Amino acid sequence: MGHSIAEEIAEIRDLLKTREQVSGALSVALKKARRRLPRRVYNQGMLLAQAEPLMDHPKLRLTLDEPALRRSAGEVSAYLKSVDLTERRKTRVLTILGSMAFSVLVVIGLAITVMRWRGLI
Repeated sequence: MGHSIAEEIAEIRDLLKTREQVSGALSVALKKARRRLPRRVYNQGMLLAQAEPLMDHPKLRLTLDEPALRRSAGEVSAYLKSVDLTERRKTRVLTILGSMAFSVLVVIGLAITVMRWRGLI
């Protein structure tokens, strides 16, 4: 792990842009992708986002817990690398089609029930 934390944060920002289609500062990008991220990954990412401004100041940089930030960066980047975009799209399409099919079945069932009550069947 020869990368600095700033380089790892830049890599996470790039992964968020390619995998989650969100851009901007790390905190802004994480807030946009919040619904699609697990809670633990989001919290680890926000920890990195809070540490990012402190890294520019030489004395405040010494107050950061570097091993914890490296673990957080590793966890966030590992999750983002494991995201499969084609599987996510396929799942979204199948979810929409499934809900539409269920709605059609409910409408047909209600129509048959109403027709039966009225004596049309």
